[in-house]
Amino acid sequence: MAGCFSFTATRDRCFRYSFASAGLKSTTTDLGEGTIMHSWTPKAHDHSKPSLLLLHGMGANAMWQWNDFVSPLTRRFNVYVPDLLFFGDSFTGRPDRSETFQAHCVAGLLQAHGVRSTSVVGISYGGFVAYSLAAQFPERVEKVVLCCAGVCLEERDMDEGMFQVKTVEEAVDILLPQTPQKLRQLVQLTFAKPAKIMPTCFLSDFIHVMCTENRQERKELIETLYKGRKLSNLPKITQPTLIIWGEQDLVFPMELAHRLKRHLGDNAQLVVIKNAGHALNVEKPKEMYKNLKSFLIDPITPNVQKN
Repeated sequence: MAGCFSFTATRDRCFRYSFASAGLKSTTTDLGEGTIMHSWTPKAHDHSKPSLLLLHGMGANAMWQWNDFVSPLTRRFNVYVPDLLFFGDSFTGRPDRSETFQAHCVAGLLQAHGVRSTSVVGISYGGFVAYSLAAQFPERVEKVVLCCAGVCLEERDMDEGMFQVKTVEEAVDILLPQTPQKLRQLVQLTFAKPAKIMPTCFLSDFIHVMCTENRQERKELIETLYKGRKLSNLPKITQPTLIIWGEQDLVFPMELAHRLKRHLGDNAQLVVIKNAGHALNVEKPKEMYKNLKSFLIDPITPNVQKN
């Protein structure tokens, strides 16, 4: 597709402009041992504001997943939006693919920028990293928001039929699509009301720009999430936690939201967004932001669905 107009690349440039207009700048941090992390950080850190870390899920880079949120959030917070390893311009030469290592690198990024404490919001895979960050560095994480993040899943859940897919290999083929057909499957899986018209040319362009680089490494990230995972090995984080879930999530079904609420007990609140699937940040950004604002900013407790 070299030399052709790319809708995806054009939209990516628009997102860059949007992030810059919100007061953020593109930065690259060398963490050593072959690990580089790209992040959007405040152009000028305002010491009168608290900090907020936004962690993306699988799919495109961080801008595509957080564009609807950075403008309102930067009015209240010093916002940091990193690309996790093997997304955007972040990468490592080390072999570790665990969310524990991802969280360790995020902590190193924050330290490099002088951020001593922050609240964190993680979507899907980013929620796994956010949870690990809060568990490893409790003194540096104030509040936690987990959006459709199945951190309580167990390896046996797939064998017992909890998910739409039957194997991790099948999940990888859909979550890291390489054909328009697989990308259509991904949209069907992640949206409660998927778009009816998805031109093949646009889908192919998106795959070419966003889904071809670092596919093997991303595949290993997914495989590592599932392998040997047991709820009994999951630590209980101590920070106040908000769990947000799309009622029609097919990637991580609602059972995992209730399981996580039970695991964390009274320390966690659960909000269920109706008519939303896994990609609630795209499908229901206003409702999601409303709950973020209530939990992170306002003294009013959000409307909580009891488990």
